[in-house]
Amino acid sequence: MEENKMGVMPVNRLLLTMSVPIMISMLVQALYNIVDSMFVAMLNENALTAVSLAFPAQNLMLAVSTGTGVGINALLSKSLGEKDFRKANNTAANAIFLTVCSYVVFAIAGLLFSRQFFLAQTDVAEIVDGGTTYLTICMVFSFGSFFQITTERLLQATGKTFYTMITQGTGAIINIIFDPILIFGLLGFPKMGIAGAAIATVFGQIVAAIMGIVINIKKNKEIHISLKGFRPNGTIIKNIYLVGVPSIIMAAIGSVTTFGMNKILIAFSTTATAVFGVYYKLQSFVFMPLFGMNNGMVPIIAYNYGAKKPDRMMKTLKLSIIYAVSIMIIGLIVFELFTGQLLMIFSASETMLSIGIPALRIIAVHFLVAGFCIVSSSMFQALSHGFFSLWVSLVRQLIVLLPVAYLLALTGNLNNVWWCFPIAEVASAAMCAIFLRITYKKDVRPLEEQVAASRTAQ
Repeated sequence: MEENKMGVMPVNRLLLTMSVPIMISMLVQALYNIVDSMFVAMLNENALTAVSLAFPAQNLMLAVSTGTGVGINALLSKSLGEKDFRKANNTAANAIFLTVCSYVVFAIAGLLFSRQFFLAQTDVAEIVDGGTTYLTICMVFSFGSFFQITTERLLQATGKTFYTMITQGTGAIINIIFDPILIFGLLGFPKMGIAGAAIATVFGQIVAAIMGIVINIKKNKEIHISLKGFRPNGTIIKNIYLVGVPSIIMAAIGSVTTFGMNKILIAFSTTATAVFGVYYKLQSFVFMPLFGMNNGMVPIIAYNYGAKKPDRMMKTLKLSIIYAVSIMIIGLIVFELFTGQLLMIFSASETMLSIGIPALRIIAVHFLVAGFCIVSSSMFQALSHGFFSLWVSLVRQLIVLLPVAYLLALTGNLNNVWWCFPIAEVASAAMCAIFLRITYKKDVRPLEEQVAASRTAQ
């Protein structure tokens, strides 16, 4: 087979070609996140709080699917770079198997534990009842979410990111269209309230998953998935999870952190918790494009590592950092200048505005270094150093952020609590710099020396 574009296309053009379609689709996804909460907020503030409190459980589910996807992406791209097409096909087949297993676990958990999850956070009956309904639907029908993410990672691993823009964008648009229809009972549909928001969510995911499966079969010619006589391959699964498990744990730590922050903030007021949930919806407009770029960056670095092209790896890293920091600066400016307008998207009350305006302005300070940290973590994942990313996440969210938030809460001033985010981000940036240096010495420099020796011999 001819060389994949990831090994030959000029790096800047390649990074943009790979990343921009994913960034666009993730921006649409971010728009859905905001629109979803915007319509729920029109019901009442308790409904918005219920959706906010459901976030840690949904994030855990997303953690498993995206973390596994990172492992699939890195192993598949590396195999293609090494021209080991049989291993690439086996990786894809095992990816489908892991997707099914993950879905079954979360569907059962959603049926059995959704109400207990909300009771652990609040005793407000309206929030518990609405949140239980919302979360149960999202988890029981999560097969769409799992297969959507897996099929997108298979396309990304072979450089076909344009198709992931189509699948993810279509799913999000369907979601946006059906949200008001099902929540408020428009066009002859019954008024379902918060359940309508959940149904719109899973419907969009299922459509996107079906599209992803069809596109992989029709267009992704570099991998051939056959489940006939399939048996799980322990070695491949192990290699997927060597990268995937740290990513899963990192995202799962985010669920623990969000749960802990909700417990700290709800001691001040339910509105403070709602503000925290609104922040997560709004910040997705800043971080989703960055994650999209990272999804384009990881297969490029993994492929060129397998193809022994260190110069292309380093150029990809440097360009990614420049783009990431630029995106974060734009996000910081928007959060600082248009804070009130952002909160009014969610029908903010005077109380929510008084809490939310200083909160968003303080939290946004950490954007300045977050771009560097996120790109660095993606570099570690691409080179199978997922545990570096894990350590950074552990320090940032468990060892620094939550304890600092708790200590600042003891001052009795809610505005002080928000400073835990910039403090934690600075700590993680320092660790990322150290781990990047180690990664360069261990993986990149030996390749550079090997290439230089080869050129000298010629």
